[in-house]
Amino acid sequence: MQQRVPTPVTGSSVLPPARPTGDDDEKAPAAAPPSPPRPFRLRPPGRGALLSWLPLAAAAGLWLHAVPRTGFRDMGDYGLLDRFPLTFHLALLVLTAGFLLALRRAGTAPWWPASYCVAMLVALKAPPALLYDSVRYAWASKHDAVITRLLTEGTVHPGAELSGGMSAYDQWPGFFSLNAALVKAFGVEAAASYINWAPVVLGILTLPVLVLIYRTFSDDWRLVWAAVWIFQLANWVGQDYLSPQGFSYLLHLTVLAVVVRHFVRPGSAGRLRDRGLLDPAAAAVPPPTGTRQRAVAVVIIAPLIAAVNASHQLTPVMLCATLFALSLTRRYRNWGLLVVTGLIMLAWDVTMGRVLFLDTLGTLRESAGDLLSNSRAGYAGEPTGPGPELVGTANILMVLALAALAGTAVLLRRRLTRSALPLLLAAAAPVPMFAVNDYGGEMLFRVYLFGLPGTAFFAAAALVPAAGGTGRALRAARRVSLVTLPVALIALLVGFLPSYYGKEGMHYAPPAEVALTRRAYDRAPDGALVLATTGSFPGAYYRYDHYERWFFTEQDVPENLKMLKDPAGYLARGIPEDRPAYVILTPTQEKAVIGEGYLPPGGFDTLRNGLKESPLFRVVEESGHGLVLEYRPPSPSAR
Repeated sequence: MQQRVPTPVTGSSVLPPARPTGDDDEKAPAAAPPSPPRPFRLRPPGRGALLSWLPLAAAAGLWLHAVPRTGFRDMGDYGLLDRFPLTFHLALLVLTAGFLLALRRAGTAPWWPASYCVAMLVALKAPPALLYDSVRYAWASKHDAVITRLLTEGTVHPGAELSGGMSAYDQWPGFFSLNAALVKAFGVEAAASYINWAPVVLGILTLPVLVLIYRTFSDDWRLVWAAVWIFQLANWVGQDYLSPQGFSYLLHLTVLAVVVRHFVRPGSAGRLRDRGLLDPAAAAVPPPTGTRQRAVAVVIIAPLIAAVNASHQLTPVMLCATLFALSLTRRYRNWGLLVVTGLIMLAWDVTMGRVLFLDTLGTLRESAGDLLSNSRAGYAGEPTGPGPELVGTANILMVLALAALAGTAVLLRRRLTRSALPLLLAAAAPVPMFAVNDYGGEMLFRVYLFGLPGTAFFAAAALVPAAGGTGRALRAARRVSLVTLPVALIALLVGFLPSYYGKEGMHYAPPAEVALTRRAYDRAPDGALVLATTGSFPGAYYRYDHYERWFFTEQDVPENLKMLKDPAGYLARGIPEDRPAYVILTPTQEKAVIGEGYLPPGGFDTLRNGLKESPLFRVVEESGHGLVLEYRPPSPSAR
């Protein structure tokens, strides 16, 4: 009998045996008849899947019921906080519970916690976009005016002098040029048609970038998604509107993600390659890259760095600080990347941004080293009213809670801290900015925002214990986390709502109020001086290149108290001779100047009545949506 040749094997695939021939073909057994197809049966979802999607559906129903019933038109001292129906708050709680359930399956089904993160983002930040019939937030309205001007003129004028610091927008026009292109591409009339959706869109775009950063330092999907969730709840600063800083922040995080994943130096990981020395949740250090690969990567991300510099003044400084902090570790000691980033920033500052750059350098003599003044919040006085006071308290408690959680993880999970040290350094990198200047009273918030990704990661590490290991301490940590994790997430949710929506009355103006403001500007001749208590009202920068503005309460509180003694005389002394001048006073301004502490309670009424009763000002238009006055200088004989 002829011996059969063994079937050759290649890799994991097995070649089929050759077809028998001759006598062997006759001896081959007959093939079994094919079995009949099984009838299709609709199987009910498993318990895990049911627990994952059922809270999502229930929360969506509650939220859709709540949003149309939100009384945003009559907001009081607490903004939207007490205007959201009970079903809105129930929807957020159901989403939190669903996320906690989905987190238990994050290792095998990470898309469920991802779905809950997107759902929470939409639930928290989409209501204004769905409800408001005007642009939310005065600064967003200001940026809409910049985009409109760019569309009208088709170019920028970096050397032109514009009042109110508006020249800076021509010196850093990258973000506005992008939006001008989007307006044309979408075929809409202006950026106002999509402007209120910016927080949702930027949040969704930020989510995968955060995941890339966190997955660089942790293999535990529970920790990654908990960190993303905490980041969203802690991102109450309000810089995610349609703004250069919101756009640049996204680019900043993108550059950070590329660096931590693709700029590891060869031989720098050392003992971090040994899994036995790492925290069970820690990820292995990414593969190293050679000098040539890193050089190519620098060329690839250089346009992102240039886009950051073309869009915003502060973000490039924060990016340089972050890259410097990363370079303090052997893993990411890439001085070449830091030098390239610094040169791009310097090149922009001394060319397009030269005017503001030199002005800023001139102020450093007074502000450098003044930590107390540089870390102040952006108020002229103390926040006034129950809403602003609640917002201030919630802000402080949120910062303290995050710092306590992150500090706990750094102390108790030292092996994770060792492997994720670059992320910890990136979180601390913005802190020295306090020694530079106050950035118009906003440095405190910007330092918090740029340190938030790393802080959220370590806060999550304090709440989500490692999945591996059987030690007594780990078992105790898991039992404790059954209570601390839901309590902490609910506490952060409770803190987010007043922090983000507690002053919403300052951010929404009905269309009739915006129309009154625009009529006032259209009535004024080119070159006129337009006065208002503050620039924090929608429409304040309408046709801003045609007028000069004076926001006369944005100064020290004692000077405002002096002004209230004789409002008409005070303003008249500040109006140049032979200059047409108009005063615009609106309800949104009143909420802003009282809430931010520029004027004491009742001060806005004193101002309005004093101007109306003075012969120096004539009422041009008055309604429940505002008051417009024209300055009428005294005759030369009466001076």
